[in-house]
Amino acid sequence: MNNSTNVPPRPAFELFKSNVCHKLKALGDINFLIDTIESKDIIDYYNRSWYPECLYLLAMVDYISRENDVPLCEEYNQYRKLKLNDTIYPSSVLSATAASNNNEIIERALKNAIPEFLQFNIVEGDVRNVV
Repeated sequence: MNNSTNVPPRPAFELFKSNVCHKLKALGDINFLIDTIESKDIIDYYNRSWYPECLYLLAMVDYISRENDVPLCEEYNQYRKLKLNDTIYPSSVLSATAASNNNEIIERALKNAIPEFLQFNIVEGDVRNVV
């Protein structure tokens, strides 16, 4: 294990999503945007090949920008052309689908997904309801 770099271990994607949502709740929309853009995390995740994290955070920035009538940060235009090969669903949707053996849950999640996330093949319906 190489400890000479300052790269933190990669968390599970569900934990990453939760942390981003909690950060949004703690900072508020505009401070979240400023902090995220200034941090360069989107670029850092991309350079680490952490594509789900990169695109999730970019989707969050774009969504919050739209919600607040803030122009999109053009620095990320190259990443907006990307899309994950496989669709990522929330674990709760996958669990409920498996438990009920009912694909309507997935269909409903897709229908209600936030467009900024869905463009990257990430199904996310609510980023503000965190506890």
